[in-house]
Amino acid sequence: MSKQEVNMSLWGDRVNSQLASLNVKTLGRVGVLLGGRSGEREISLLSGNGVLDALCSKGVDAHGFDTGLRCPTELAKEKFDRVFISLHGRFGEDGTIQGLLELLNLPYTGSGVLASALAIDKIATKQIWLSNGLSTPEFEELTATSDWNTVVQHLGLPLIVKPAHEGSSLGLTKVKSVDELPAAYQLAAGLDKKVIAETCIVGDELTCPLVGQGDTAEALPVIKIIPPQANYDFHNKYFSDETQYLCPTGLAPEVNARVQNLALAAYKTLGCRTWGRADVMLDQKTGEPYLLEMNTSPGMTSHSLVPMAAKAAGVNYADLVLWLLSQTLQQKEGATR
Repeated sequence: MSKQEVNMSLWGDRVNSQLASLNVKTLGRVGVLLGGRSGEREISLLSGNGVLDALCSKGVDAHGFDTGLRCPTELAKEKFDRVFISLHGRFGEDGTIQGLLELLNLPYTGSGVLASALAIDKIATKQIWLSNGLSTPEFEELTATSDWNTVVQHLGLPLIVKPAHEGSSLGLTKVKSVDELPAAYQLAAGLDKKVIAETCIVGDELTCPLVGQGDTAEALPVIKIIPPQANYDFHNKYFSDETQYLCPTGLAPEVNARVQNLALAAYKTLGCRTWGRADVMLDQKTGEPYLLEMNTSPGMTSHSLVPMAAKAAGVNYADLVLWLLSQTLQQKEGATR
């Protein structure tokens, strides 16, 4: 058994031990925030309902709260003691709802205001990673007046164009010729004021879930993603049964360890907490891992990746959800989150 496998087995044992001594009554009345107003609303509803069902199955007094249908200020009237954030994208994963919860003094799952705001912004995230010596594909911000030929000269082909604040591959285009750049930009710009282009790394697509905070943060098992036709788009992420997920990855232990170390450094550098998921590409030519983005409110659907990694570490879906919620017990009243 590798060192990483031993560590994950120990993490699973710790989680199960902590849950065995947890009195769910101490969690009080729990709100599960779901739905929202972003382009990922559909996925948020799937994630949130899964989380809600899991908490209820564990005896938690949990209630759904759709921030896309109800005014978030109604949260105060619900008298929740804490909330599980199952929102994805803007108005849920970008620090806005986190700021409101801070004002209401409501403990919540996931990263705080600053880390959430940074991680949702792919440009800011890359700047921070690069300043800390972490590998990520070369990039530049696009505008309507960008010189497309210069962009290609800088980043090469193929390249990736995507909105800077969207997830789930929304508005993403793999550009194979300079003539395709204007349309790719328009597609992304239709979803976001900021558009990013980055060098396309060809190779294995990997993801690494992360848990904890600061010095206690840990990387869960790496997952290798094999989508049909190498196209991991919105459909293949959430609805297709053709996408393959390998955990263990089948890669050499030292490669998995490098990916985990890189993902963990990326997580800590942004100041994330509770949980997250780093998406990584492994360059087929050099074998080097490159960070793509950090998700601070990962999906919890039937096709989601964090539950897969947790299962490989010995923690089932319902126990993972309960453990994540229990981490809010550590958030002290009035403390900066």
